[in-house]
Parts: sequence; C-alpha cells; structure tokens
Amino acid sequence: MTVMPMFPLGSVLLPTGVLPLHVFEPRYRQLVQDCRAGSGEFGVVLIERGLEVGGGDVRAKVGTVARIVEVAESPDGRYALLAIGTERVRVTSWLVDDPYPQADVEPWPDADDGALPADVEAASDALRGVLELGRVAGWDAEQALEALDAATISTEPVAASHQLGALAPLGPADRYRLLASPGPRARLTLLVELLGDVESMIRFGLQPDL
Repeated sequence: MTVMPMFPLGSVLLPTGVLPLHVFEPRYRQLVQDCRAGSGEFGVVLIERGLEVGGGDVRAKVGTVARIVEVAESPDGRYALLAIGTERVRVTSWLVDDPYPQADVEPWPDADDGALPADVEAASDALRGVLELGRVAGWDAEQALEALDAATISTEPVAASHQLGALAPLGPADRYRLLASPGPRARLTLLVELLGDVESMIRFGLQPDL
C-alpha cells in the first residue's frame, strides 16, 4: 500500500483522461506544492455525497492516479494545472485530512476478462452513433467526434475502454461505474448499455410534440 495525497472531486477521472484543475483552497495549494516537490502524482476520487469545497464529503472507494503535466501559479498563489489519469487505485483507508486528504491506496489493474477487438469496435460504433445523434439534437459533440475520427483510440482493450468512456456523454455516477468495472470487456459492455440509454433519451427529446 502507498500513502497518496487525494483530490476528491464531483467528477470522475478515467485512466488516459485529461483533468484541468483550478486550485484555490489553501489545503489543495499545499497538495500541489508537495506533489511538485515529490512524485508529481495525486489520487482523484469521486465525491458521492457532499461538496468539493470545505470537506465533510463521502468519497468513493475506487479512484485514479493523476500525474501533473502542466502547472502555472498566479500571483495570488492559485494554481492552474493539467493532469493525466494513469492507473486505477483502490482506497484501503482514509487518513486524517491534515493538511489535505490522504489515503492508503493499492493499485487495481484490470482483470483479463477476454476483451476482443470486436468489443472495442462495438463500443466505438455506439459512441459515434450517440454523438452524431446528439449533434442533430444541438449538442456540441464536435470535439469528441474529432477524437474518434483522428483514430486516437487505442487498439489495446484496457486503454480503449477508458478512452471511449472518457469521451462518452455520461454523468459522474455512470462514469464511476465504468471506472469500477473489473475488466475491459465488462467496461465496454456496460458502456454500450449506458450509451443505449443516452440514445433513447435523445430520441425521446427529438420527438415532435403531439
């Protein structure tokens, strides 16, 4: 197990995902300073209940290691940083939030559940269909569609499952379900199911008023 500084958020970071952060709370400024002086990594977990600011939140048990790749400090001490998700971790215990949240974590690599290229293709096709339908409904889906069209999705199932999940128009709870899936095939199967729900919602909204 490893003691890791933690950043609870109201959103979910998947491995391979990009996380921009504006850091203004004093405790998280200290976290950034300590990370810059150390490994450059911290953990991100979803706040299941409560608020990002002030503490007193209820936090999820599965998170993602974020590696800082860019950071800028403003004159008043705030930070703008960009981090990349690298791997999943499970929280085994939370430590005292002093000076910021910290936890004992252990790596949680994906299980080999027999994911195939066909699973990646099915999820990619489902995502493309939802994004194109969302564009018809007035959604700003261009950036996600461009990412698919640029052939930036990995052929490796674990990475692909996270990349597609990060591009999918899902809320934090559903994205957390993807993060907590045991392996890539389970994650890709769940993603197709979730995208089916999103498609049904879009189509319902596009129906003419009767």
